[in-house]
Amino acid sequence: MKKRKFKYRKMEQEYNPTDPEINSNPADEEVAADAAAAEQPAESVDPVAEELEKVKAELEKEKKEYLFLMADFDNFRKRTLKEKAELIKNGAEAAMKGILPIVDDFERGLQAITDTEGAEAVKEGMVLIYNKFVKYLEQNGVKAMESTGTDFDDQLHEAVALVPGPEEQKGKVIDTLQKGYTLNDKVIRHAKVAVGQ
Repeated sequence: MKKRKFKYRKMEQEYNPTDPEINSNPADEEVAADAAAAEQPAESVDPVAEELEKVKAELEKEKKEYLFLMADFDNFRKRTLKEKAELIKNGAEAAMKGILPIVDDFERGLQAITDTEGAEAVKEGMVLIYNKFVKYLEQNGVKAMESTGTDFDDQLHEAVALVPGPEEQKGKVIDTLQKGYTLNDKVIRHAKVAVGQ
């Protein structure tokens, strides 16, 4: 009987359910490893945090591009304003260059007056210069308005006097005291006129 009891104790010892060495299960070991890993700080980067960093980098890049674009636009605006100011300042350059030969003609005419005794030659010279100047103005779109004898129009004329006259001249321009001019069909100077009353 002693032998059996010994064997039983040996078996009991071998199959003891509380003994960790005897009762080891591979599935339990994995669960224990996961629990231990959860207790330790995570070394791998969270995918949400990784995506957030990526979006932040893209946002920073877009912000820089936007700032460059705004600076570019600001430079373009300043350059355009400067060019516009230059055009306004020097826009009359071509017109002034065209007038200079007429000024030269006037100077020659003034010199000829001192040398010439005949008034007819001076008159002829003045008419030539005047015609040259009128032709230059017409080439640049400036035209004189014909006012005398036409109906009074407050868009074209400025009445400086009312002249009593016959009924058929009522509301008509009787005399032009100062010519009016248009530039490309836009009035640049109203004609000063006397109107029939």
